[in-house]
Amino acid sequence: MVLFSGFAFGQEATKLEGEFKIGPAIILIILLLTFILVGVFNRAKDTKTYWAAGRKISPVGAGMAIASNWMSAASFLGMAAVMYGAGYHGLAYVVGWTGGYVLLLILMAGQIRRYGKYTAADFIGDRYYSQGLRGFGAGLAIFISFSYCVGQFAGIGLMFKWILGIDFAWAVIIGASVVLAYTLISGMLGVTKNMQIQYVIIIISFIIPLFILSYKFGYFYWLPQVGYGSVISDIVNGIAPGAGISAMGHDFAILPSPEFAMPWDPATGQTAFQWLAICFSLMIGTAGLPHVIQRFYVVPRAKDARWSVVWGLFFICILYWSAPVYSAFGKVLSSNPEVGKLAKDAIVVYTAQLGDLYPLVIGFLAAGAVSAAFSTVSGLLVAGASAFSHDLYYNVINPEASEKTQMMMARLGTILMAAGVAIIALLNLGLIAQLVAVAFSLAGCTIFPLFLLGIWWSGSNRTGAWAGLIAGSSVTLVALVYFIAGKFGVTLPFQEFINYYLNAWYFAWLGAPLAIIANIIGSKLSKNKTPIEIKKFLAEKVHNA
Repeated sequence: MVLFSGFAFGQEATKLEGEFKIGPAIILIILLLTFILVGVFNRAKDTKTYWAAGRKISPVGAGMAIASNWMSAASFLGMAAVMYGAGYHGLAYVVGWTGGYVLLLILMAGQIRRYGKYTAADFIGDRYYSQGLRGFGAGLAIFISFSYCVGQFAGIGLMFKWILGIDFAWAVIIGASVVLAYTLISGMLGVTKNMQIQYVIIIISFIIPLFILSYKFGYFYWLPQVGYGSVISDIVNGIAPGAGISAMGHDFAILPSPEFAMPWDPATGQTAFQWLAICFSLMIGTAGLPHVIQRFYVVPRAKDARWSVVWGLFFICILYWSAPVYSAFGKVLSSNPEVGKLAKDAIVVYTAQLGDLYPLVIGFLAAGAVSAAFSTVSGLLVAGASAFSHDLYYNVINPEASEKTQMMMARLGTILMAAGVAIIALLNLGLIAQLVAVAFSLAGCTIFPLFLLGIWWSGSNRTGAWAGLIAGSSVTLVALVYFIAGKFGVTLPFQEFINYYLNAWYFAWLGAPLAIIANIIGSKLSKNKTPIEIKKFLAEKVHNA
C-alpha cells in the first residue's frame, strides 16, 4: 500500500497475482450497480443537499458514514500491512487515527455544527472574516483531497486486478466512472447513503474471514479480536508443526519471533520518539482533514454531530480492533522460507488466501476493500468539489450566483476533480500518491490550529490566523522539500536530521504547536481585534453561554 511505502521489509516480497474469478466478479459487479442505484434514488435537487445531504442524516447513519468515509483502502488493507511489517510500532497508526476522532468528539464536533457552515474553508473564511483565508483553506482542501484520492486508486487497482484480472488503467477508468456517476447525481446525500451500505459491506467482509481462520487453526474463534492474543504469544514463543496446513501446503508453524511484540524494537528501525510523534501528528491531522470535518454538517443539530462521532468511533474501532488479527495470522502463514514475506499492499487478502479460505469468502473480502476505497474517494470528491464550487466560485468569485448556477458549478467541480484524479492515477506518478503521507501533518499544522483557536478563543483574529498559517506552512514546506528531494535521490544539507525530526508522517509534532503560538502572538500584537459580532456569535450560538 502506497501509504506505508516508507516501511521496508528487507527482502523480496511474495505476490499472489490475480486472474478473473467468476464468483468474486459477480459480487463486485452487483456492488458497483448497487452504488449507482443508490445515487439514482437519492438525487440532489439543491445545493444544500449536494453539499450537506440536506442536513437530515441521523446520528447512527452519520456515524456509519463517518466510519466508512474514514476506513479507506489504507485502513482496510494498509493497517494490517504496517503491523505485519513493523509489529508493535504499527499500533501508532491505530492509536493516532482513533485519537483524532476522540479529539473531534471532545473539542470540535458539536461546535462545528453549531457554527452552521458547509465546508472547512467556509468556517475559516467566516470566522476570520477573510476571503484570502477562505481561498487558502479551499486550496488546502483541494490539495489534500486530490492527493488522498489518487492514493486510493492504488487499492482499487489492486483489488480489480485480483478479482477481474484487468490492468491498473482499466481499474482506474471503471472505478472513477462508477464513483463519478453516483456522486454527480446525488452529491453528499447519495454519497452518505452509499457510505452506510459500504460500511456494512466493509465490516462483514472484514470480520468473517477472522472467525474462519481462528476456528481453522484452533484459536478462540467466538471473538477473534480477543483470541488473537494467543496467536501473538505463539509467534513470540514459536509454533511447532502440526497445528494445520496453509493453502500452499506448508505447516502452520513459526520459529520464535519475540521482536514482533516488543515495543520499539530496533529490528523495526523505529524509535519511541517516532512512535509518539506519529500518534500526535495523526491525531491532530485527522481532526483537521477537510473531508472529515465536513461530515458534521450533514446532521440536523449539534447534539447529533457529537453522537455521530460516538457512533463513528464505535464503528471504526470494530475494524481497527480486527486489523491486528490479519497481521498476526499473516506473520505465521508467511513464515515458511518458500512463501517468503508477503507483499505489504494487500496483506489482508493474501492472508485469507494463504489460510485456504473458500474463494467466495476471499472474493467478498476483496469487494469490501473496493467498498472502502470507494467510500473514501466519494467523500473526497465532494469535499474537493465543494471547495471549488462553494468556497472559491460562490463565496469569492460570484457571490450573486443563482441556485441553478451553483448546482452547475458543484457538478462541474466534481467532474474536474474526478477527471484530474483519474488522469494523475493513470500516469501512475508515485510521488503524487505518496504526498498523502504529508496530508495529515499538513492539516495538523494549518487547519487544526485555525479550528481549535477559532472555536475556543474569541481573541484569535485575522492577523493571528495568518501568522499561524505562515508558521505551520513554513514547517510544512521544509518537510515537503526534503521529502521530495529524498524521493528523487537528492541529498540536501542536514538531510538525515530533517528526515528524522520532520518526517512526512509526523512533522506536525513541531509545526502545530508553532502555528498555535504564532496565532496567539499575532492576535495579541494586532490592533485589528475580532469583530464584536463574531465574539457574540461564538458565545451565544457556538458555546450556548
